[in-house]
Amino acid sequence: MGGLRSVPGDRVGAVWVVLVAATLLSFWLGTDHGLGSAEARGVLILVVAFVKIRFVGRYFMELRTAPTPLRVLFEGWCLAVCLALIAFYLLG
Repeated sequence: MGGLRSVPGDRVGAVWVVLVAATLLSFWLGTDHGLGSAEARGVLILVVAFVKIRFVGRYFMELRTAPTPLRVLFEGWCLAVCLALIAFYLLG
C-alpha cells in the first residue's frame, strides 16, 4: 500500500518541505550573516513568517477549500498584520 499516495498528501508533503526550508532561511537570516542591513533582514524574516502562516492556514487548516469569504478574510488578515508589524518594526 506504500505506493498508493494521494495527490493532496503529496501537496501537503511539498508544503511541509517548503515550511522547513523557510524556517531554515529565517534562522540563517537571523544569525547575522551580513546579508544587507539589519532592517532589511528583519523585514524579510517577517515576510517569511507570514508566508509560513499562510501556508499553514491553507494546507494544514484546510482553508484552501473553505468558503470564499473565509479565505478572503484570512488572506486579508495575513496581509494586514504582516504590513502592520513591518511598519511597527521600521518606525519603532
